[in-house]
Amino acid sequence: MRRFDEGGLRFEFDGDEAGKYDEWRFYQKRFKDSCNGNKAVDFVYVEADQTWLIEVKDYRQHRRTKLGDLADEVAIKVRDTLAGLAAAKLNANEQDEQHLARHALQKSKLRVVLHLEQSANPSKLFPRIVDHSKLKQKLKQKLKAIDPHPCVVNRNSLRPEMNWTVESIGT
Repeated sequence: MRRFDEGGLRFEFDGDEAGKYDEWRFYQKRFKDSCNGNKAVDFVYVEADQTWLIEVKDYRQHRRTKLGDLADEVAIKVRDTLAGLAAAKLNANEQDEQHLARHALQKSKLRVVLHLEQSANPSKLFPRIVDHSKLKQKLKQKLKAIDPHPCVVNRNSLRPEMNWTVESIGT
């Protein structure tokens, strides 16, 4: 079991092949600022025959302040993470990072998940940021070469094939 906190959420992954990619030493010290800057998803999770790239957005307490489209943001993070994994596979100094990158790139399937938490009771102060179905459609268009069926989920809508749990913390 691997456990990581991201914002007001705690993720618990079955198995040991999971990492908080955006905190990897390789990403932070070497890859983030190369090629005019790179972005990163929050988690890389490897299991069976697939690799999951998971981006987390929790808008329950803080509104979205970025001006750009959320689907574009996720697509860029996925693209840059894949490039970062390829580089880490060969050049990471930390053995666990190099190992996870190697395993992530060996799998036969890539899956992309946007874990999106929004206010359960929308208000003017904390409105719904996006409609899940519209966002999912945009992600499908942008990520079709990587994952033709990206997922947009929250704590209450995790799918059975997602071998992790998410709970709220500190809220």
